[in-house]
Amino acid sequence: MTQRALDSSGEQTPGPSRPAMIDAGAELDPVHPVELPPSGHRATGLTTAEVAERVARGEVNDVPVRSSRSLVEIVRANVFTRFNLIIGVLWVIMLFVAPIQDSLFGFVIVANTGIGIIQEWRAKKTLDSLAVIGEAKPTVRRDGKAAEISTHEIVLGDVVELGPGDKVVVDGTVAEADSLEVDESLLTGEADPVLKRPGDPVMSGSFVVAGGGAFTATKVGREAYAAQLAEEASRFTLVHSELRSGISTILKYVTWMMVPTAIGLIISQLVVKDNNFKDSVARTVGGIVPMIPEGLVLLTSVAFAIGVVRLGRKQCLVQELPAIEGLARVDVVCLDKTGTLTEGGMDITEVRALGGSDEAYVHQVLRSLGSSDPRPNASLQAIIDAYPAGDKDGKGGEGDKGAEAGWAVTDAMPFSSARKYSGAAFTETDGTPSAWLLGAPDVLLPDGDATLTEIEHLNEQGLRVLLLARVRGELDAPDAAEGAVPTALVVLEQRLRPDAAETLKYFAQQNVATKVISGDNAVSVGAVAGKLGLAGAENTLDARKMPTDPDAMATAMEQNAVFGRVTPQQKRDMVAALQSRGHTVAMTGDGVNDVLALKDADIGVSMGSGSEATRAVAQIVLLNNSFATLPSVVAEGRRVIGNITRVATLFLTKTVYSVLLAVLVVCTQVEYPFLPRHLTLLSTLTIGVPAFFLALAPNKERAQPHFVRRVMRYAIPSGVIAATATFTTYLVARHHYAGPGALEAETSAATLTLFLTSMWVLAIIARPYTWWRIALVAAMGLGFLIVLVVPWLQDFFALKLVGTTMPWTAVGIAVAAAALLECSWRLVGRRFGA
Repeated sequence: MTQRALDSSGEQTPGPSRPAMIDAGAELDPVHPVELPPSGHRATGLTTAEVAERVARGEVNDVPVRSSRSLVEIVRANVFTRFNLIIGVLWVIMLFVAPIQDSLFGFVIVANTGIGIIQEWRAKKTLDSLAVIGEAKPTVRRDGKAAEISTHEIVLGDVVELGPGDKVVVDGTVAEADSLEVDESLLTGEADPVLKRPGDPVMSGSFVVAGGGAFTATKVGREAYAAQLAEEASRFTLVHSELRSGISTILKYVTWMMVPTAIGLIISQLVVKDNNFKDSVARTVGGIVPMIPEGLVLLTSVAFAIGVVRLGRKQCLVQELPAIEGLARVDVVCLDKTGTLTEGGMDITEVRALGGSDEAYVHQVLRSLGSSDPRPNASLQAIIDAYPAGDKDGKGGEGDKGAEAGWAVTDAMPFSSARKYSGAAFTETDGTPSAWLLGAPDVLLPDGDATLTEIEHLNEQGLRVLLLARVRGELDAPDAAEGAVPTALVVLEQRLRPDAAETLKYFAQQNVATKVISGDNAVSVGAVAGKLGLAGAENTLDARKMPTDPDAMATAMEQNAVFGRVTPQQKRDMVAALQSRGHTVAMTGDGVNDVLALKDADIGVSMGSGSEATRAVAQIVLLNNSFATLPSVVAEGRRVIGNITRVATLFLTKTVYSVLLAVLVVCTQVEYPFLPRHLTLLSTLTIGVPAFFLALAPNKERAQPHFVRRVMRYAIPSGVIAATATFTTYLVARHHYAGPGALEAETSAATLTLFLTSMWVLAIIARPYTWWRIALVAAMGLGFLIVLVVPWLQDFFALKLVGTTMPWTAVGIAVAAAALLECSWRLVGRRFGA
């Protein structure tokens, strides 16, 4: 029989991976309709020869497991961008009309793009290797034997076994069904499980929530219903995140500003001034290139890619890259107790017979229940360990005299999260029929029963309690639980995860609210949470008393920390209620009863040992099954978002002052002050090199919303101040210098002011200072100083300060600009918040 008994939480916890002992299904000839075997017939599945024949015909499930973009796609995405096209055209022009120094910006773009490709390729390899580790291994019958194989090895006509938590990996027709319930919500949106009978179709992408059976594969590969959906869902993606959509918005506005400004600059330099053609072209290009924040997109991709590699080393599979960012924005984490706060294993501490029941008989019932399920969960496994089949003593010792193994299973009731109990019917050795339920005491016992008080005391100690009850009528009767006779209490002790307390402490320190949502008794869950130091663990609520109104439910969620007796649908409603209050919600889980909530949460986190269904819908899979990995993911997300926000301000400050300088040049009808080589040098020292290091630095700041507004609040005033200071120096220099070489001297003075002003922006962004940040800023300043004092570098970059009056004037203007920058940043910080 294939069933999953329940633990007292009503939660399904994955048990050992063992083939289900169910009757075989029918073999399928691909050119003939499916023929199901007669009831009770056991087919052996395909033979090795038949499998080879189907593989040769291409009838194999060959959908590639694509967890990342291909190398061609990576190169295309990094090379063929709108701004790379613009810069490429300008680069080609400069190669013909100006010295190589003025074409350096093109080589920088080539180098940056190369870095982006290499980093994303590294991330791809990491992601692909982790995806293989977490890949499902369905059980398929071949040559009369059941064996686990890779999903892509399934061929048309294979007989695939199903058990609770298993995902249907290809389309097929049910050959056998033992109370088989399949959840097709991921495909149809219908939350209620569908009872499947032999002959019914099953679709890939659905999963088993109860019972067991087998199906015959009728569609494999790209013909399977969910193949394209599954492939798309598992792809390495860099979209659908506030960070990247915000950058796209910024680039859209930059394009709108850049086009008219560039046209005006071209007309000004080529027509109005009537200068030397090549020099005019060079200065025009020098005005256009810095308007493009080309490195911003690249740096964001690199930061995400490196994040994947870092988390991959910690056995954390990020199935969608925005999940790194999303978890960093999370302010509520909903935890599933079993498998998250507690380890899978449990131990029986006591079995209390009720109503004068014979202890030896109770032990025999438990032994039979354990041996009836080939896929036991944690609670039933503890019973099996204590009362193994064939062991007359078990926990009962010598008191088990007369107990005999070998009760025949005549019926089984699979676990259901909605019922919160399972059961089995037996024919005892003397021929007497009996039927039993094993489940949550407060579900099986009526309100006010005296036994509940006894159970309450056990729950307050953090112990889990199962009730064994004898059914008066038939096991499959609709009211089987009503009138069931309490026979014994099975008291179990859960094994707490050693790292759970530290992880909960981390979330508390980061102001992330933690909600424990469990199918277990609320008092018991609260006791476990209290042992782990969860703040508010004493605020428990039985979900059966939870209001159904979304607003009232949201209030209850915010006021309490521990929730017990939660059904799968309630978990989903709880997530929605929190989201309705503006919370960003992460949900962890490992059982099929968690799938609906995982799917609806902003970020779904699954354990690697969880069911295939949970791993399929989760954005993040903890392959090492360690809840303690979550802080690393949060920290990685905060590092990416916080640092990209910092460097975005650098890039956009450059864009603002470049556009404004071009506008001022057009309005005043003067030569553009800079050649491309000048701005390439400034961009490298004040933006490019420092941005790369700052983007990869540690950053524990909590992620804030409204990325575009936050960046532009600082970039616009900084760019305006830098442009005003630089153009002021340029105009003063134009009145100070005269004669041959005057333009070069004016450019050098303006460059000095712009460099010092940009360095101050960098110094502000680099705060709070650490030794390496100070060293980084100092190194950039030293690099510019070397250019100014080394003769061949002066010639190469056409930078030579003439006299002392104008250079010191340029420094003075830069100092005034720095003071204005400090004031503007503090004003923005006070007005809008940091």
